[in-house]
Amino acid sequence: MTASPTTPLGAPTTTNMARVTGTHRTVLITGVSRGLGKALALELAKRGHTVIGCSRSQDKLNSLQADLAAVSSSNPSSPASAVQNKHLVMNVDVRSDSSVQDLARSVVEKKSIPDIIVNNAGTINRNNKIWDVPVEEFDTVIDTNIKGIANMLRHFVPLMIERKQGVIVNMSSGWGRSAAAQVAPYCASKWAVEGLTRSVAKELPVGVAIVSLSPGVINTDMLQSCFGSSASFYQTPEAWAPRAATMILNLSMADNGASLTV
Repeated sequence: MTASPTTPLGAPTTTNMARVTGTHRTVLITGVSRGLGKALALELAKRGHTVIGCSRSQDKLNSLQADLAAVSSSNPSSPASAVQNKHLVMNVDVRSDSSVQDLARSVVEKKSIPDIIVNNAGTINRNNKIWDVPVEEFDTVIDTNIKGIANMLRHFVPLMIERKQGVIVNMSSGWGRSAAAQVAPYCASKWAVEGLTRSVAKELPVGVAIVSLSPGVINTDMLQSCFGSSASFYQTPEAWAPRAATMILNLSMADNGASLTV
């Protein structure tokens, strides 16, 4: 998908609107139990798509499973008989290669290999100068934001290559293209996401694409940790999700290697 003077990047055109609204997709989202991941999952389910979600919070996953079933039931295109067990949510720690391997094994067994993967799981350090960031906190940011994506690519790219199709969306940040004080570990991790995405784009065969996607500035828990009460001035994940979902569903081989912003 390419932008034109009259069509904003990510907006559905006359030619691809049918593909967005009429084609069923299976979308895997990491970090799905809250924030952007949860809002995106519910938006996609509402549109009739199948969601595979994972996070480390079992209680929130249980609640999300019920919410996904509820919004799917409200979609006229989703028969009641098809709603039950339509979506798959699993307790997965993307920092663990074996945990991600278990997720991949499960989707293969259920014949639910995703058409789209959104590597959304992420974390940020508490505001601090780099020399005052605890070692464990730095490691958590790197292990989640970089190694987590690498683990997902390791186990899911071969499945997409075998099917000769698939789109991978690595969630980046404006701070993956600029810099800010007090959040150096987070900035470093998102700059790495940008570089990783561009490199992998050169390795993928025709049919499979990968992009980095900055969500913009959204009022999430992570933004609140940086901005405090000022985070409330920005849009909510629920307000963000409809536009993000349309943009993600419209991604194609033409976007391979791109750095995009919702």
